[in-house]
Amino acid sequence: MPSRVAVIGAGAAGLVAARELRSEGHAPVVFECAAGVGGTWLYDPAASSDPLSAGGSSSSLYASLRTNLPREIMGFLDFPFVAVEGADSDQRRFPGHEEVLRYLQEFARRFDLLGMVRLGTEVVRVHRDASAASWRVANSSRKLAGVGSEEVEVGEEAFDAVVVCNGHFTEPRLAHIAGIDSWPGKQLHSYNYRVPDPFHGQVVVIIGYHPSGIDISRELAGVAKEVHVAIRSAPCEIQTTPTTDRSNLWLHSMIERAEEDGTIVFQDGSRIKADAIVHCTGYKYNFPFIGDDVGTYVEDNCVRPLYKHVFPPQLAPHVSFIGLPFTSILFPLFQLQSTWVARVLSGRIELPSQDNMMHDVAAFYADMEARGCPKRSTHDLRCTFEYEDWLVEQCGMEKIEEWRKIIYVMARTTAPDRHESYRDEWEDNHLLAQAHRDFTKYL
Repeated sequence: MPSRVAVIGAGAAGLVAARELRSEGHAPVVFECAAGVGGTWLYDPAASSDPLSAGGSSSSLYASLRTNLPREIMGFLDFPFVAVEGADSDQRRFPGHEEVLRYLQEFARRFDLLGMVRLGTEVVRVHRDASAASWRVANSSRKLAGVGSEEVEVGEEAFDAVVVCNGHFTEPRLAHIAGIDSWPGKQLHSYNYRVPDPFHGQVVVIIGYHPSGIDISRELAGVAKEVHVAIRSAPCEIQTTPTTDRSNLWLHSMIERAEEDGTIVFQDGSRIKADAIVHCTGYKYNFPFIGDDVGTYVEDNCVRPLYKHVFPPQLAPHVSFIGLPFTSILFPLFQLQSTWVARVLSGRIELPSQDNMMHDVAAFYADMEARGCPKRSTHDLRCTFEYEDWLVEQCGMEKIEEWRKIIYVMARTTAPDRHESYRDEWEDNHLLAQAHRDFTKYL
């Protein structure tokens, strides 16, 4: 049965959700607080006024950011992310963020999605209608009311279902550091890092060595006096590589404490006087617009209870979440989840009973606990592709091509060994040829 569906967010997840919902005969309305589509890929050179929070900024990108996966596996399953000719085109296999944004904008144009998107409109509350027959979505939008002024319009509408696609790169997670309140240096979360210039000649401490920490630490090493990276397991000083001099970049264990004279003390006993700390410590899942009647909550980045990372069992199928899992090929994952949700809403796919879904959720959490996995790993798919294959089976779709899986695993295992060079030294011509053959049916 067709539904009127509120989609929260017009990033990659929200755009593909809108397309899949419409293809099933539903009427999606997409709410996006930014001035354009693209979500986290909509770069904003102006960071938040508060260096440790998202503030009013809508972007977590830094100017030099490139993808850490080749474009062939990043795109949606039926809309290849191929290099196109043009003055603004980035032809590299690991393109910059501008190219990803152009891809998403072209996806929105190709499938005529822009007319469904309400830009500059923030969802402030989602709650169940008193009759329990629908969901109310309260939103606010801003428009120019005169020179230098804005007028806020507030509205509330009823929908049959709500699909949450607001992403999880907007609420910075900060490291806890003893003594930091009296430490005199400046602090910044990677959310608000844009360019290295402000750190010229300084001693900088980076906390975290995941993709953003790796990129930022190496970029800062080109301008800073010293860069010290605090990670959970750091054996020794990074040696100068054959291709580039990084003799001013060290790895340390985590920070023990900060002191009033500017000293940072690491757990390995080493000490340095630092001018700045950059927290590359990730983000918190955050849904400030969801009311208590939705029945989901976040505990250490575990959004629970959710059946297969998507449906709260007590509200399925009328509330769903797209895009919570990580360590996966994200755009195809968003598409598979969106197809599943759209077909469940239309009745083409039937969910288990609420009791059976809750039993599945409880078994999943019990298995995690038995394996010693922390709650923050709840949505970590561990690169196994079991979840994606399950979604494919539920939707009756063609299996994800093996070359996508192989390239993804190669990227995950090769990149840490060649941080700076792997994007431009990638060798997988046999897989690339297979990808191009498969793309011809869509081009």
